[in-house]
Amino acid sequence: MHCPSCGQQQISNETKFCSRCGMPLGLVSEVVAHGGYLPQLAELHKKKKPLFSRKNVLGFSLIWFLFFLFIMAPFWGIVDVEELAGVSAVLGIFGGLIMMISAFLFFPKDRSAAPLMPGMIAPPNQVPNYQGQTHAPQSALPPQQSIPASTYGPPIAGSWRDTNDLQPASVTESTTRLLDKEELK
Repeated sequence: MHCPSCGQQQISNETKFCSRCGMPLGLVSEVVAHGGYLPQLAELHKKKKPLFSRKNVLGFSLIWFLFFLFIMAPFWGIVDVEELAGVSAVLGIFGGLIMMISAFLFFPKDRSAAPLMPGMIAPPNQVPNYQGQTHAPQSALPPQQSIPASTYGPPIAGSWRDTNDLQPASVTESTTRLLDKEELK
């Protein structure tokens, strides 16, 4: 097992603290033993949702609008009570509109993030070490590097050397010159 904070390989999976940074590893070994999740966290995510949330009130206002406008108004029209048909149409339109506006003004938006899968654990923002100090968790991978595509383009005219300008790098040619110099002496 490796320490998730500093990457130090531990001697055994039962090690309580990292030998390099001192991070408590008891919870890490428990996560590894349960296949990547803690059973205790599953209970935390089973919270009871509130009855009056923005989503529920918006749904109720839509049902209110449809019920009074498309069911009650025609019903009172068929029964031949024209006043109640008009009242139910107005009540359906304006009641649904008032409920929709109040849902946006007075009820909080559902802030539930993407649901955690059984193998996922939300990472903490700060990790305490053995001395009680907190530090930001470090990534185990180096930072991402990229090479711009312009480096792979064709060279600009005049930026390359002509092959006739290059000197030969032959070993035998340079020794031949040295031998010729010795003979001239």
